[in-house]
Amino acid sequence: MEVLVYMAECSVCGKKRVSGNNISHANNKTKRLFRPNLQRVKAQTAHGVRRVHVCTRCLRSGKINKAV
Repeated sequence: MEVLVYMAECSVCGKKRVSGNNISHANNKTKRLFRPNLQRVKAQTAHGVRRVHVCTRCLRSGKINKAV
C-alpha cells in the first residue's frame, strides 16, 4: 500500500488531516486518514498575492479573495 504524505492544512480555517479507522464487515479495524479537499489557489493576503492551500468549503463560502 502506498502512503501519501499530505502535511498541508487550510490557511483560512486550519482544517487538516485527521486519523480514524477503517472498519470491515468482520469488524476488523485498521488505521486510515481523512484528508480535507484542499486546493492550491492564488489569493490576496496581507503579504500580497500568495499561493495558499484552501479547503473547498472556504472557497465556496467566499472567505478568501482570489487573485487574478
